[in-house]
Amino acid sequence: MLTQLTHDISKPFSRRRWLAATAGLVLGLAGVTGVKAQETIKVGVLHSLSGTMAISETTLKDTVLFLIDEQNKKGGVLGKKLEAVVVDPASNWPLFAEKARELITKNKVSVVFGCWTSVSRKSVLPVFKELNSILFYPVQYEGEESERNVFYTGAAPNQQAIPAVDYLMKDEKVKRWVLAGTDYVYPRTTNKILEAYLKSKGVKQEDIMINYTPFGHSDWQTIVADIKKFGSTGKKTAVVSTINGDANVPFYKELGNQGIKATDIPVVAFSVGEEELAGIDTKPLLGHLAAWNYFQSIKDPANEKFIKAWQAYTKNPKRVTNDPMEAHVIGFDMWVKAVEKVKSVDADKVIDALPGIEAKNLTGGTSKMLPNHHITKPVFIGEIKANGQFDVVWKTPGLVAGDAWSKELDGSKDLIGDWVGKKCGNYNTKTNKCGGQGS
Repeated sequence: MLTQLTHDISKPFSRRRWLAATAGLVLGLAGVTGVKAQETIKVGVLHSLSGTMAISETTLKDTVLFLIDEQNKKGGVLGKKLEAVVVDPASNWPLFAEKARELITKNKVSVVFGCWTSVSRKSVLPVFKELNSILFYPVQYEGEESERNVFYTGAAPNQQAIPAVDYLMKDEKVKRWVLAGTDYVYPRTTNKILEAYLKSKGVKQEDIMINYTPFGHSDWQTIVADIKKFGSTGKKTAVVSTINGDANVPFYKELGNQGIKATDIPVVAFSVGEEELAGIDTKPLLGHLAAWNYFQSIKDPANEKFIKAWQAYTKNPKRVTNDPMEAHVIGFDMWVKAVEKVKSVDADKVIDALPGIEAKNLTGGTSKMLPNHHITKPVFIGEIKANGQFDVVWKTPGLVAGDAWSKELDGSKDLIGDWVGKKCGNYNTKTNKCGGQGS
């Protein structure tokens, strides 16, 4: 092109020819820019890298980067490399919505993997609906939701909270219950479900204690003393914990300070995994429990291969894996398969393609995306060991299908999510109508 322009300059150069040449050059450059813009498929990463939830979410950011790196080694998707766009919503719930909008409108991402707390997910929902983009949400949550633009790869209550209570009731003979949570939507709704479930099993109101604390709560002395007193009546007592983030460290420490052992009052946690236990003193936690759909300690060739690759990628042979990481592994695999199936990253096409897609989990089974945008998962109860890992003490015989709507709550027991047949997130099976929350 340069030679041609040099040659043309030596000739009489009319204004019309100059404009035509300039226009051609601009169009040519625009074409080059357009090609560059289309060379990669952008993937949004929306996890807190600072603030109270960074203890849990930072590793999920690293997980998505790892999965993108692994996929790019295989040639990317649809012949294009994947490109991560990472933002930090900083454990600030309104900021999650701003960052989600930025990812979709400014960065033009095709999909977002992100959020941990339900309040952050609730914050971004209107953005994903308005802009018709896709969110993969990897963390256990309270259910009561089935959104067209969201795919829930973490556990619904029937895949974590309910089985955990069943285990404590049957195997540990627990009679008194402390429902302790961080003060936001996930613990409050989960505990509402658990309270109704316990009462349906004959547990009396006086045998249920419910307590909420703010994010980042650090002074547990009075609360733990109350738990100790509640558990001193001679009836076997357990704590069902939906305490989130870095508040868990002083909570368990205070249990130890007041001499509460797992043999006396066991705690089963829904938000404490290998990442939260890494690098902290595990003595106060020994024997306490966690309910998840994955543990690093589970022996399976797929899990061992993943752990090895993850530790190589992070250049850290001690880097742990955990349940929400596995949820991202499953969700990412499902997204890739759906995109390749429809040969497009178009949101509508991918959303319609995802139900029915299967992906290997890391514990020996195959998870499936259901019409309600939840997946099938096994459930495990693990006991905390001195090295921060878990001994599996109980598991479901097979995979459990995630319920979007809880059978324990009057307003939900007749609802189903079905984005395939009914095209509805909250179809009422009694009235045969779609509408209200979650549609």
